[in-house]
Amino acid sequence: MIKAILFDLDNTLIDFLKMKRLALEEAVEAMIDAGLKLDKKQAVELIYELYKEKGMEDQEIFQKFLLKMTGKVEMRIIAKATLAYRRVRDGFLAPYPRVRETLHELKMKEYRLGIVTDAPQLNAWMRLCSMHIDHLFDVVVTFDDTKECKPSELPFRKALEKLQLPAAECLMVGDWPERDIAGAKAVGMQTCFAKYGAMRTFENVEADFVLHSFEELLDIVEKNEMNNNGNSS
Repeated sequence: MIKAILFDLDNTLIDFLKMKRLALEEAVEAMIDAGLKLDKKQAVELIYELYKEKGMEDQEIFQKFLLKMTGKVEMRIIAKATLAYRRVRDGFLAPYPRVRETLHELKMKEYRLGIVTDAPQLNAWMRLCSMHIDHLFDVVVTFDDTKECKPSELPFRKALEKLQLPAAECLMVGDWPERDIAGAKAVGMQTCFAKYGAMRTFENVEADFVLHSFEELLDIVEKNEMNNNGNSS
């Protein structure tokens, strides 16, 4: 029986990729306005390539980008790019459709809710607070809690420790099969692939459930409740 539901944060609760691209485009435009000779589209794609190498939470991505493009880092340009990026990020950050309503309904049904994310602790809490959903979660496990990223078992085991529940009674919802699904399955959790937020097409995802929209999660828990009521009768 499912008693707790854990969520990845970016691209599961938040449309992170859309925000990221809009913010990066604004940052590159700020660099161009500051005097750099850049092709906007090529510059954005190069930053994404750097993200693939360094990780999407890299806090010095603009420094690395400038170093690669110009051979030096000019703090004036970094400042302009960072301010432009934050302006878009802070104004855009929002959950996927029906996230708030669905989470509230799950709480009404007395499910325990949690977050397991690779984001640093402050970043994760800032995202949750900005969406006004921080109060809905019983546990929040970030990179700072274990110093390891998914699919390491440690973040998932930390969540189980905080929930004080066996893995079989927990459902993990995430958009990245190789990290969210694989890591959760390794510790014995049930898994749900958030297909609506996936960055690319994945073949043969070994998840117990697939979500095409966030609110479909209510159908999954309803069927789980019906099955358990039927087994107990």
